[in-house]
Amino acid sequence: MAVEKTLPGASAGRTVLVTGGAGYIGSHAVLQLLLAGFRAVVIDNLNNSSELAVRRVAALAGDHSRNLSFHKIDLRDKGALEMVFASTRFEAVIHFAGLKAVGESVQKPLLYYDNNVIGTINLLEVMSVHGCKKLVFSSSAAVYGSPKNSPCTENFPLTPNNPYGKTKLVVEDICRDIYRSDPEWKIILLRYFNPVGAHPSGYLGEDPRGIPNNLMPYVQQVAVGRRPALTVLGNDYATRDGTGVILLHMMCLIVFFWYTIQID
Repeated sequence: MAVEKTLPGASAGRTVLVTGGAGYIGSHAVLQLLLAGFRAVVIDNLNNSSELAVRRVAALAGDHSRNLSFHKIDLRDKGALEMVFASTRFEAVIHFAGLKAVGESVQKPLLYYDNNVIGTINLLEVMSVHGCKKLVFSSSAAVYGSPKNSPCTENFPLTPNNPYGKTKLVVEDICRDIYRSDPEWKIILLRYFNPVGAHPSGYLGEDPRGIPNNLMPYVQQVAVGRRPALTVLGNDYATRDGTGVILLHMMCLIVFFWYTIQID
């Protein structure tokens, strides 16, 4: 079930590590990398994802799937991460791995700092040891907190108001400090709002474990009969019907990740 639709770019023989590559955004990024001729190595602890997504990526990639490999690894396991880097020379890392439920982060802040920050520090340390100094970090618009004005621009104050957003900002600050200390690093921080949608094939999309944290998985689960009805939370947003509409289609988001990985 190959889908031969790619973005331009010379990529033969280049290997990219994708952390969280079995997740919603990560799996779409991995597919795009494969179709463009990259070799993609996925690591994921599968806490909020499934190896099924990796298998579906392989099916969609067709013959390109020979360039895909998967390791079940938690970034906090530095020894396991070191083994992956010792066996493969990576040109770049796209870092999606991390916990992302805002409500849960308020209830379990230490878990979020441990997973999102310590895991990233391990990744950066291992990258440095092995001379891989090109990183695209999947940050979040949560670093802006609740902006008083809209539309939100990149220059808005960084005032996250929950532990999830704070972990993203901490990682951003670490990345900036690393670059200042060693300009050989090439680091891009991508902040975005809520991604929605799925691959055009309908074979790859968002299917979180447990209770979804976003609206669209609820819509999808109602559509296929897994839930009896849809409850839309929020009625006081500055929109016509009072509901939130800050959404970004997944395939548009992947374009941004694609072009950042091409930057030298």
